[in-house]
Amino acid sequence: MAALTEARELFGQWIETVVGAVDAVAGRLVRARRIHLEQRDDGTFTAKAIPASDAALPELSFRLDNGVLRPPLSAEWKVAFRGGSIEAQLPASQAMTHLLDFPSKAGDFLDGMIRTQVDRLTPWNARDAVFGWTPPKEAADGRIEVVFAATSRPKVAPLLQLAQTLDAASIAVYAAAPSGASAGIKLFDKSLRSVIGPAINLPRLLRAMLLSAGIAAAASLLLNAWLGGSLQSDLGDLQRRITQRRAALRLDANGLASGLGLLAKRKQATPSSVMVLEAVTRALPDSTFVTELRIEGDKVQVVGMTQDAPSLIRLMEQSPQFTRATFFAPTTRAANEPGERFHIEAHITPYFGSGS
Repeated sequence: MAALTEARELFGQWIETVVGAVDAVAGRLVRARRIHLEQRDDGTFTAKAIPASDAALPELSFRLDNGVLRPPLSAEWKVAFRGGSIEAQLPASQAMTHLLDFPSKAGDFLDGMIRTQVDRLTPWNARDAVFGWTPPKEAADGRIEVVFAATSRPKVAPLLQLAQTLDAASIAVYAAAPSGASAGIKLFDKSLRSVIGPAINLPRLLRAMLLSAGIAAAASLLLNAWLGGSLQSDLGDLQRRITQRRAALRLDANGLASGLGLLAKRKQATPSSVMVLEAVTRALPDSTFVTELRIEGDKVQVVGMTQDAPSLIRLMEQSPQFTRATFFAPTTRAANEPGERFHIEAHITPYFGSGS
């Protein structure tokens, strides 16, 4: 719980810092009307436009009666105060001053050194007082002098309430200037709203922007997680399909290779009728005529007419495509035939390559 409270405080401080930075930049770009407001000892106020040459805003005097301005402001002054920058001057009786001197080397540490002396220099502590000092001035013996001014916070509360009632953008409270100084001593400075205008609530806008950014980031993370899971699932399914397809292709390739191998083996091992006929034609002489050719398994039977049948056995044996040539029927010779009718059977060699 303490961590949550601390986080809220840090977030609030960050918002205030950003709003201050935006206001500072906007203040340089949007020139707000400056109004000098002087408070007298009798409680009356005098308002002057800065620069004083603004003819549309003549000097104005009024009183603050229970938070109500008497007399009421004119329309021009209401417009001038709305969004303007008020520079309020306290009467000399409501602020106390002291002349302080420090070593010249303490110029960079004046803020801390003066804050530690508020309790001693004023009746109030640093929390209950508003204070400021003039720029350091060189003094004798290597020292510097500043004029310190302070008042209590209840003294500036009516001015702060008046600025809020008039819808001013900011208010700065000054103590009476010391003799010889060109400007008063700033005791208090507070931005009441953005100089951009009341229609734009910068803290609320920043919170809305941060909340929107947080929601968008959370939605983006959820969408990314969902899409990532879906894409991962689709990728896994695709990878499984690719793996299955590759396996199928390998099986097909192996089967195709196996089939091709079987075909090649069968081609080499099984005699071709055309090649057997070609081998018989090469083995037999030109004077021999073949009338029948039968192939049964690894055997070939040749029937025909020749002049010298016994020599055919030797010629068939000499062919690398045939072995164990023999007559499977008697050789005959008819009176009306020009030669001997032979019947030869031989075993076929399985390989019929081109080089044979």
